[in-house]
Amino acid sequence: MTDISQERIERAIRTTCATVLRNEHYFSDLDGLAGDGDFGTSLATGFRVIDKEWDEIPKTDIGAMLLKISMLVSKHVGGSSGPIWGTGFMKAAMLTRGKTSITLQELADMLGSAIEGIQARGGAKLGDKTLLDALIPVHEKLKEHAAGDGDVCAALCEAAAAADSAVDETRNLVAHRGRASQVGERSANTPDPGIVAIATILHDWCKDCGLAQTPNAAEVAKATA
Repeated sequence: MTDISQERIERAIRTTCATVLRNEHYFSDLDGLAGDGDFGTSLATGFRVIDKEWDEIPKTDIGAMLLKISMLVSKHVGGSSGPIWGTGFMKAAMLTRGKTSITLQELADMLGSAIEGIQARGGAKLGDKTLLDALIPVHEKLKEHAAGDGDVCAALCEAAAAADSAVDETRNLVAHRGRASQVGERSANTPDPGIVAIATILHDWCKDCGLAQTPNAAEVAKATA
């Protein structure tokens, strides 16, 4: 079992910044199909600040770093995404105080805590056509590998595939949370931009680790190209 170093987590965050900024307009275009079309811009505004202030973000330990990121996200990401993503980072930070490396089980626990926080903050559940429909199956894959082979690379690949599958699995659902829920049946037959974003980030993490995979969802394929 290989621990995940703080350096690897820092690299994943930098990759996330690049992913979000590269897809700022595309994620907004996807959001415009059933929402108000600002998801990509809102997310990019916050991650642009993270990228710009990277050297000033405390890195004494993983928890300190993630807590500062949660504060930046909550402050600078607009709309409903700021509180949701900020809460996720905050919950993960609380479990990593003083740690400079984590196990795969601890990573799974971090995501589990983030999911609980997001559910409490936004009231969404599995099947409501939100980013939770990607995060929950990702969490299951991390738990499976943590309890089994402990293979971080295999867990990451399967997590990316699970998030990718969630795009098509939820495509025909009617949204029950967020701005898309206000358009009712019009939200069916459209991808959820939050799910696409999570899948894209995970695929980019895989690529950064030399584990590139071919996405099945057309939107993720375009966002990772």
